[in-house]
Amino acid sequence: MKTLIYISLLTFCITAEGQATTSALADSLYATGNYTKAINQYAGVGSITSALQIARAYNAIGNYEKAIAQYESVLSQDALLQIARFELGKLYLKTKDFKSAEKLFVDLTNVTNDNAEYHFYLGETFREQKESEHSLASYKTAVAIDSTHLRSLFQLGKYYVGQREKDSALTFIDKGLRFYENDVALINLKALAYYNNDEYVKALPYFEKLIELGEHKEYVYEKLAYCFFKDWEFEKAETNYRKVLELNNENANAYFNLGQVFWKDRQIDSAQYYIKESIVIQKPFLLREYVALAGIARDKDDIKTALKYYKLAHQEDPDDALVYHNVCTVADRYYKDPKIKLTYYEKFNERFGKKNDYMAKIVSKRISELKEEIHYDVK
Repeated sequence: MKTLIYISLLTFCITAEGQATTSALADSLYATGNYTKAINQYAGVGSITSALQIARAYNAIGNYEKAIAQYESVLSQDALLQIARFELGKLYLKTKDFKSAEKLFVDLTNVTNDNAEYHFYLGETFREQKESEHSLASYKTAVAIDSTHLRSLFQLGKYYVGQREKDSALTFIDKGLRFYENDVALINLKALAYYNNDEYVKALPYFEKLIELGEHKEYVYEKLAYCFFKDWEFEKAETNYRKVLELNNENANAYFNLGQVFWKDRQIDSAQYYIKESIVIQKPFLLREYVALAGIARDKDDIKTALKYYKLAHQEDPDDALVYHNVCTVADRYYKDPKIKLTYYEKFNERFGKKNDYMAKIVSKRISELKEEIHYDVK
């Protein structure tokens, strides 16, 4: 009998030792990214821990169907295993099974209400389903539990920046920056909160900070350049627009805005050059470029060119009353014959007379004047 007990104990110890060795080997393979071999090793262990590791390995490989099936198998053995439920919820979220993810995270927040991560991921499921009120409530709960929960603070800041609610956005953004002052995502949101509120001078240092932190991106330089432009720092605006064009020499907005910088700085020829470059880059809808070039030509007292560009602008958008009114007024200056002038104003009256009371009154008055002038000339 003693011999039998001894043999049983020895067999148990050998088996346990063998499983421990297999598990250690599997863990080593998993840790070094050798997931397929790790799965084969874990399969020989047969514990719930090894089953969980198999699910993780499939997830790491990118075989999400098998990973989900394995997680569900684990939970069929232990339905209360929070780590498995949490990881499966994130996997449902990744695979866009938002309803399944939502159910798991609701259950997890009910079981453990003081875990900020659970509330954050519940917020993510609501956000993906366009349920803004619920997602905001979940993110705010996460922040109430952990005031330094950066991802929740970011999502709250992002939402309010998008809604152009600057003060609400800054409440959450500044909380995050107090915890981690060099968080690029939050600095970007703070810059945009001011920028979208037309507070360009306040936005300036945050766009500069992004560049200091290595965010050498086209949109950062473009917005920084515009901030300098609005602050009448034309040289700095020019420098940053040129950076934009180094990154993307087909950015029509950068050419156009660089032209605007030169125009404001009274460098008329340079302004004309860059706005024309914007036209070369762009193909469709050049209304603003033609209007700008017409305005520059007017500044140079080149009425013939101004008329040409206003006519081109009118071709781009025949329904813009202001553009065609400019055609009329410039034609009025360019032509000497009152009959030719009259044809422009009458065309305006036919097309826009009923649409724009203010300009229509001005045009009607000018038509009367021209008719009177023609009448007396005939006499």
